[in-house]
Amino acid sequence: MIKILLLSDTHSYIDNDILKYVKQVDEVWHAGDIGDLMVTDAIKRLKPLRAVYGNIDDSKARAEFPENNRFMCEDVDVWITHIGGYPNAYNMRVRDEIRQNPPKLFICGHSHILKVMADKKLGVLHMNPGAVGKHGFHKIRTMLRFTIDGSKIDNLEVIEFNKR
Repeated sequence: MIKILLLSDTHSYIDNDILKYVKQVDEVWHAGDIGDLMVTDAIKRLKPLRAVYGNIDDSKARAEFPENNRFMCEDVDVWITHIGGYPNAYNMRVRDEIRQNPPKLFICGHSHILKVMADKKLGVLHMNPGAVGKHGFHKIRTMLRFTIDGSKIDNLEVIEFNKR
């Protein structure tokens, strides 16, 4: 069983409240718009990190992280990208690939809106952790924490921080 912290849209912001949750998991996944790489460096000092770059990320972030990160976690096929859309409204950049070869777990950021929803037609679980940074229109900063045990995605928790 692997305990995962999923975050996105840090926009160069990291603090001890976020790092407290980083310390409690086995891996951290970042769905893009990292901002300053000091964010991912702070996370990597504590736990293994899987990340993608987002639309605000510079050439340093793009050199370190891919646009798409598809991998197996236990028995779950995971795809992380920054701009991905939602079931029935996937971004045109990923739409054909999702339809032809759907992952079990599709993760994106970008919208700053926390959503977890099933694409029943394709058998995909979609997660967007919202935004944990302080830049953007969102009022509540959010992250997700969950476990993967074999092929089972379980113990999903929403972590909320006070208003920006």
